Amino acid sequence: GWDSGRLAMLLAVLEARCGVGFGQKDVYLNVAGGLKINEPAADLAAAMALMSSLLDIALPKDCVVFGEISLSGDIRSVSRMDSRLKEALKLGFGSAIAPKAAADNAPVSVKAYDYLLEAIKGLETTD
Repeated sequence: GWDSGRLAMLLAVLEARCGVGFGQKDVYLNVAGGLKINEPAADLAAAMALMSSLLDIALPKDCVVFGEISLSGDIRSVSRMDSRLKEALKLGFGSAIAPKAAADNAPVSVKAYDYLLEAIKGLETTD
């Protein structure tokens, strides 16, 4: 699973900083395989999955997503970004959505953002 308090925080940030309300929606966030996710680096992936569902826009199949989201809607760098991207490449991922700092010398194509609202707008303009 996913921590319900963390989900509530992500939903609050999406509403306050991005103008996206889930108030009238039933929101479920599932983690496959019975894993317990407690790493803040998964924040951006969860937020993008929620927005993908709400907007009915699929994320690219070869895309990995990571980054911590602050209460202000900033996308923060996380530890071992280079290692994460190298491992993603080994696993067959060709692109990433990540914090700006991850774009430097990345082994995959990175859409890098400073703010959650930018990442959402990037999702809306994905072909």
